Amino acid sequence: MENNEVLDTIVIGISGGSGSGKTRFVNDLTARFGNGEICFLHQDNYYKPIEQQEKDDEGIENFDLPDSLFLDKFAEDIKKLKNGESVVFTEYTFNNETSESKVITIEPAKVIIAEGLFLFHHEVIREQLDLSIIIHADDSNRIIRRIKRDRKERNYPVDDVMYRYEHHVMPSYRLYIYPYLTDVDIVVNNNKSYNRSLDVLSAFITSKNS
Repeated sequence: MENNEVLDTIVIGISGGSGSGKTRFVNDLTARFGNGEICFLHQDNYYKPIEQQEKDDEGIENFDLPDSLFLDKFAEDIKKLKNGESVVFTEYTFNNETSESKVITIEPAKVIIAEGLFLFHHEVIREQLDLSIIIHADDSNRIIRRIKRDRKERNYPVDDVMYRYEHHVMPSYRLYIYPYLTDVDIVVNNNKSYNRSLDVLSAFITSKNS
């Protein structure tokens, strides 16, 4: 579906370290709104195929580098949504053989949520954001959440999760996310509860849709 009328949109960028809770925050946020009020673009669906991933010195694919994703395509799809065009892509399922990829269609809305690790590092993406948010959590909370997620959703062994966290996740966080903590508009503390931040952002989005 395409809408020839360019929408008066606002793009909200939500980032944070792996395991910070950014995807859950976005899911809880979007659940508060009806169809057509808000749309959500998840950067994880823009990963390159595993055979195109850069490997570290141990021969392990590193999914925590900007080059591991089609970030230019992600930026283009944000622009399409801003222009009132729908976006179609295939869900990325990592190496989870029990999960079947689905074709996903995102319809444009007045409020666009872009979520992912490298939103602020990629200049073209960053320039399209009207509001920038980082979901922050302590390292101990992030590793626990990462283990639970990667065991359940991505079928990774615990040893593999721990190796990737030490050698891929943390170096990436220090290079591509942490430097922006002082530059973004909002930092959400997610060590315990983000409900108050969720309420504030929901009220802001409601005001933009009214």
